[in-house]
Amino acid sequence: MVRKIQLPLQTFSLVAGFMVWVILSSLMPFMKEELQLSAGQIAWITAIPVLLGSLLRIPIGYYTNRFGARLLFTVSFLLLLVPVYYISEARSAADLMIGGFFLGIGGAIFSVGVTSLPKYYPKEKHGFVNGIYGVGNAGTALSTFFAPIVAKQIGWSGTVKLYLGLLVLFALLNFVWGDRKETRVKTPVMEQIKGVYRNEKLWFLSLFYFITFGSFVAFTVYLPNFLVSSFGLDKIDAGMRTAGFIALATIARPLGGWLGDRFNALKVLMVVFAGLSLFGVVLSFSPSLQLYSIGCLAIAVCAGIGNGTIFKMVPYYFSKQAGIVNGIVSAMGGLGGFFPPLILSLLFSLTGHYAIGFMALSEVALASLILVFWMYYQEKMQLAKTIVDNTGEAIVITDTKGIIRDVNPAFSAVTGYERHEVVGKNPKLLKSGMQEPGFYQQMWQQIAATGFWQGEIWNRRKSGEVYRQWLTISSIRDEAGDVQYYAGMFTELTPQQLQPGNPAVSATS
Repeated sequence: MVRKIQLPLQTFSLVAGFMVWVILSSLMPFMKEELQLSAGQIAWITAIPVLLGSLLRIPIGYYTNRFGARLLFTVSFLLLLVPVYYISEARSAADLMIGGFFLGIGGAIFSVGVTSLPKYYPKEKHGFVNGIYGVGNAGTALSTFFAPIVAKQIGWSGTVKLYLGLLVLFALLNFVWGDRKETRVKTPVMEQIKGVYRNEKLWFLSLFYFITFGSFVAFTVYLPNFLVSSFGLDKIDAGMRTAGFIALATIARPLGGWLGDRFNALKVLMVVFAGLSLFGVVLSFSPSLQLYSIGCLAIAVCAGIGNGTIFKMVPYYFSKQAGIVNGIVSAMGGLGGFFPPLILSLLFSLTGHYAIGFMALSEVALASLILVFWMYYQEKMQLAKTIVDNTGEAIVITDTKGIIRDVNPAFSAVTGYERHEVVGKNPKLLKSGMQEPGFYQQMWQQIAATGFWQGEIWNRRKSGEVYRQWLTISSIRDEAGDVQYYAGMFTELTPQQLQPGNPAVSATS
């Protein structure tokens, strides 16, 4: 029973954590008026919670593997009581920055669920499960939507105090219903880091999440005040529109996980980054409110799908180091939300508009799209190499000049030649001398005519032993139809397979 409720318990815990995480951006229009905050101060106040919420995800991902989600959620909610109360009594920008820094704990708990929940489900469901957990992003929408409405009635300070009860409630729920028997992983942190930091896929996934989740966080903290100051919207209207952005991105997240489970995740990311590139350009032209809204909602869908897809890929590539990798990747995503509001504020003060910032989003997304294409084709080539290396038949690849370009382990097992001993050389070193020159001439004539030859042949091992094999040679052509390589596949014929009589070679087409 306890194991079955972990998905809803952890998902709603993330909702609560994210509600707390965005208190400042949700209530910023009210705080700005009462505390007389400047544009620069607002940018820092809304960005600072993202900083600790990003960096703390790495150790939280590791410690979730070591101590379990129950302890991490419970302790995190209790710790958040202090900064939430401090912010409710804030009287200056400095107070908001100090309290906001520790609000980052609410965003950092994201690493708990993405590390814990895959332990309860088979790998083919990890994308969808992490996508469902990612619906916890809705916590930002709830705060953004309801906090301004409540603040209009009781003030922003009283609204912040209401979150204290929410934190106590979820600390108790996790203490009582959290899984005390969750599987623990006690591999030392440095050992886990050494096992992954040289893997390029870790840094590619970190970059991709930097863009997708970073876009989500940046727009979440930046939109409420931007819509008020740039389009003159009412504070509640701005909050509702921002909540719509968050809700759409949140709904799209499990869709992204499901798509990653069902289709090739890299293909899904191609569509995501193409969309971010396109709509980043749209926003850079400072369009009307209607067109701006369309661009933002399209970015919400792309970011949400991307978020869900990427966390399908983490346990797929790093099943043994999922905790530390989840922490690193999610930390990079959080940092992706820390810098954009500051950069946008700086660019606006220098140029009077945000066009360069949105264009930068488009260009970085375009660079990510190129990397995804590269990963996709690298993966296809790696798959082909894996198949070749693990097939039971010996394989030798030559170019059109008859030079060996590659062999597989089975080739070495049959012939006695290691790869480095034959690559760059002519296959003549394998000849036994038992076939006449006319035999080879006839073989290559048939390959030129049909692209294929198959038959029995005598060859010589490195040791000098002559043996009999069944050989198939095929032409490998490019898209233009020109021969690029020849692939030879052979197996040694055992004594039981040898036919009595003349040992001369027979060939078939």
